[in-house]
Amino acid sequence: MKTGKSEAIQGFKAVEFMRKVRKQINEDTRDMNFEELKKYFEIRRSSANAVSNKQNYTVQ
Repeated sequence: MKTGKSEAIQGFKAVEFMRKVRKQINEDTRDMNFEELKKYFEIRRSSANAVSNKQNYTVQ
């Protein structure tokens, strides 16, 4: 596995991104019970996998 600055995404703000995602999740799940939370994260995880799998097959 290579490491180094050449693989970093220029201009990507990790802390800002994490805060935005966390805020969105908090807003989405504010009034959910445990069963609703489980379903929310199952759907979220499956859609994230679909996006990452699609990106793996993208020709660059």
